[in-house]
This record gives sequence, structure tokens and C-alpha cells, in this order.
Amino acid sequence: MWMILFLLLPIAGIVYTSWHLWTLLPLANVWKWTVIGVGLACFLLLFLDLRGQLDKMPLTLARVCYKVGTSSIFVLLYLVMIFLLLDLGRLVHLVPKAWLHHNWVTTAAVAGVMLTIFVCGAIHYYNKVRVEVALTTSKPLPHPYRIVMMSDLHLGYHNTREDLARWVDMVNAEKPDLVLIAGDIIDISVHPLIEEDMAQELRRLQAPVYACLGNHEYYSGEPRAEQFYRDANIHLLIDSAAVVDSALVIIGRDDRTNRRRKSLAQLTSNLNSQISSLKSLYTIVLDHQPYHLEETEQAGIDFQLSGHTHRGQVWPISWITDALYECSWGSHQRGSTHYYVSSGIGIWGGKFRIGTQSEYVVATLANP
Repeated sequence: MWMILFLLLPIAGIVYTSWHLWTLLPLANVWKWTVIGVGLACFLLLFLDLRGQLDKMPLTLARVCYKVGTSSIFVLLYLVMIFLLLDLGRLVHLVPKAWLHHNWVTTAAVAGVMLTIFVCGAIHYYNKVRVEVALTTSKPLPHPYRIVMMSDLHLGYHNTREDLARWVDMVNAEKPDLVLIAGDIIDISVHPLIEEDMAQELRRLQAPVYACLGNHEYYSGEPRAEQFYRDANIHLLIDSAAVVDSALVIIGRDDRTNRRRKSLAQLTSNLNSQISSLKSLYTIVLDHQPYHLEETEQAGIDFQLSGHTHRGQVWPISWITDALYECSWGSHQRGSTHYYVSSGIGIWGGKFRIGTQSEYVVATLANP
């Protein structure tokens, strides 16, 4: 059902915008066909991603195809919104019919609005927001912990080693005790990460790094993802846990893409049998997708870090994610359990943030 909608909605959008462009553009028919044909070709590049053809191309060409194809879906969304607004204006007699037929002024206005939206969205994406979170606990700690938390790096054809180098520098500047990553380090393929040796860049992180899997690690090939994490000196936790300084327990859940993953109750039960003092240790769960937050509360976990939602990446998709999830972004609390759902430092597809932000979290964990 969802796949049918995924296909039908863009097709309807393409038909709708194509008709509007045909009536609006004051050009000869051959040029109208050219504009619509180029737009359709850009959209079809999106399916190279789905069919795994990008890995067979030279890296530079693959990057261009990926960026153009994935950006086209956002361009289509905003063209549909603009034309719907103009049609609504026409229905209530605020927009004259002449504005929508062979009109250079309206054409220039639509182009100007689109250019402004996407230039501002690109600039906003590159502005990484530093979010501070203060966590306190009565459980004994040997010292306060400074923890940098991230999710959804989506390294690949669009987020390159150059981008990663800037992020690593930002993290190191915080002088963290720990770095936690809540999944989707890889975008759609490990291939560009290996070609650019991004593992070497990640090895520059000056603190222990713990991560869980995300759904995109499964899309890219989970065994290859695991090998990449080993090469990058990342402690990958798949339905497993690590104890830090005999004070913190970090549990990494497998992604819910794997329907056979262990429940949080099973994981904590296993830990209870292994660590007699578990209840006296501050417990952090890394779970990529923020579903069923009540399970974390019921398990008596102190803190959960998640990602996945991107908060929709662009408005008004953010309204959809806000409706779908109990918490689609930011800090949240259930009982004594605290949560943070990150909108991600990276992004899938076109590098635009419209009404949302790319971020990393700097958390201070201390006793009162």
C-alpha cells in the first residue's frame, strides 16, 4: 500500500506540474516539451539510486546523478504547493486567469520563489546547530561526562569525506569523553565511503565511539556496514551492550528493520544476569527509530538516543513526522526516562533544510 502511494503521488504531482508549466510558459511548444522533458529526466535519476546503478558509475558522475535525482523530489513538492496556492487564489478570484497563461511575470515569480527557497534551504543545511542537553543522575559517576551525540550522517554520494572532516573537527572541538551515534552513518551504499576512505576520517575522533545500526545500514548491505565500522574504530552494538568506567552502560539495539531483533526487555534481562550492579549504573539506549518509547520507560532505562525521522527534512513533511511519532524531534520525557530524538547532522538526498535543522547534541551528564 505504502509503495503504491509512493509511486502514485509523485506521478500525480508530475502530471499536475507539467500541465501548469505547459499553460504558464510563454514559449514555443518545442521549448515547453524540452523543459518538461528535462524535469522528468531529473526525476527518473532518482531510480538509479533504487536500482543500485550508482556504484557502477565513476564517483563524480554518480554524485551528480544522486544529487539531481534526489533533489528533484523536493523541487516537485514545492512546485505542486506553489501551483496549488495559485489555483486556490484563482478559485477565490484573487489570482486572475491571465496570470497562469503564457505569462513571463508569473514564470519569473515562480522561478524566483523556488530559487530563494532552495538556496536558503541549502545554506541552512550547512549551518549545523549545536544543541546542549543537561542530564543529571543520582547514580554515582566518577566524574561528569561530556557526550557528543549524533545520528543520520548519511555518508555517501552527497555527504562526502570533505563534509565528514568538518563534522569530525566540530566533535573534537567539544573534547568529549564519549561519542554516540544513533544509526544511519551510511546512506545507500558503502562503495563511496570505501572509495574516499572515510574510515580514516572517522578514526580521527578523539574519544571512544559507540553506534547502533539504522535502516540504511540494511539498505547498503549490513555485513559490509559492519566491516566499515570495524575499520573506522567504531564500537558497533547490535543487540549488545558495553560498560564504560564501571559507571555507564550503553545498549545498542539492532534496527527494527530486522524483525527478529531482541526486545529491550530481553536485553535488559540478559544484562541483569551478567551485571549484578546494573541498577546502580546509568543506562543509555541507542535505538535508531523512535517507536514504542514506553518500552524504554518500562525497562527502567535512564536515557535513549534516537534519530531516523529527520523531522521530515523539509516543511510541511515535518507536520507528518510530528503526527506519526510520539516524539519526532528534540527532548522528551516519560516518567524518569529521558529521550532525545535528533533530526540528524546529515540528510538523505538533496541537501536542503527547510523548516528543520541539521544538528549535533552536546550532553553533560553529572551528579546533582
